[in-house]
Amino acid sequence: MTTTPDLPTAGHDQAVDAPYADGVLAGRAAGAGEYLAGLIVMGQLETVGRPDRLPEDLFPHVDPEVVRLVWDRALAVGLHAGRVSAAPRLYRDQLDRVQGEFEAIGFAAMARMVGRSRRVVAPHPADGETVRGRNSGVTNGLETRGKGAGTDGQVNG
Repeated sequence: MTTTPDLPTAGHDQAVDAPYADGVLAGRAAGAGEYLAGLIVMGQLETVGRPDRLPEDLFPHVDPEVVRLVWDRALAVGLHAGRVSAAPRLYRDQLDRVQGEFEAIGFAAMARMVGRSRRVVAPHPADGETVRGRNSGVTNGLETRGKGAGTDGQVNG
């Protein structure tokens, strides 16, 4: 059996569960990165003046027509990703299907990425969610305590 050693904390006698601490710290770093990314994109838009000028501003050395084609495609992908991220539990089957499609054509890295996103959608106790038994009558297998997002993405409670 493999065990994970508990790591001592700085200045404390208590030990820290390394995998838990790793996950918490990685999550904090990702959150900080997202915050900074938001500030950067705000600065991009504020300094260019108008949203329609962003593509050419970001890629001034590329033919503007090519930039516009790529930008429009990226916008469509981003809007789809945003819709899924707003209510990921509604897209579990789609995530499973797309992961399988990537696997079938040999795109293992992309399949793993979709699989990771699918696993993130799993119930999480920190969000007040628990897995219920199969005979519970709850179609999505979740029980939410307190406030939570409804099927329309709005917070209920």
